[in-house]
Amino acid sequence: MVKLAFLGTGAAFSLERYNGAVVVEGRLLLDAGAPLLHHMHRLDIDPGRIEAVFLTHFHGDHALGLPTFLLYRAFHPSGPLPLLGPPGIADWVEQLCRLAWHEDWPGFRERARVTYHEAAPSGRIAGVRYESLALDHGSMECRGYRLHLDGRVLAYAGDTVVSPALERLVEGADVAITEATSPHPSGVHTSWEQAQALAARHPGTRFVFNHVAAGHPPGAARDLEVIEV
Repeated sequence: MVKLAFLGTGAAFSLERYNGAVVVEGRLLLDAGAPLLHHMHRLDIDPGRIEAVFLTHFHGDHALGLPTFLLYRAFHPSGPLPLLGPPGIADWVEQLCRLAWHEDWPGFRERARVTYHEAAPSGRIAGVRYESLALDHGSMECRGYRLHLDGRVLAYAGDTVVSPALERLVEGADVAITEATSPHPSGVHTSWEQAQALAARHPGTRFVFNHVAAGHPPGAARDLEVIEV
């Protein structure tokens, strides 16, 4: 079983849901859009136990929870904190955190033991073997991840349209977290109908949908929901 805690499950413009972030097994953070610290506290997740952060892309609804989370780790240091993401991750996070914490940021970064890692096609971070695939999300660099967790494979996609790369990402996975943004097709997101069709093409995979703009499509997680799959 894999334990998934959904800190937020909404699209950027959702009025009903928080922005997306998922904690896996209490130690891996997938994206960072929700109010991370508050929601971790509500779910009894120790922020100091997060061993790695996987960012799919740098849109605000997937990453703007980072500055306060990283500040917490600076004041409560608990071990190395690698941040993995698309090319440019170091420059982007540095700009974000310098905007947030100004000249104090370099000291905070050092105390939090933050390091930056550009996602390779395959690799290992915090003891976890992963693969990454480039996904199609308009002009934004976006990565999806396959995480190997004690014999199970978790596929995680950020924002993307249905594409051959997304099909490869979820192929053979035990669990897949992918988006189901709205009932209407979009040039940069997956619709409810497309999400259901994707799941139907991969019947051996348990799908959990997120990045929902409004409503509750079948199979979607809810904010602050914890599931074991």
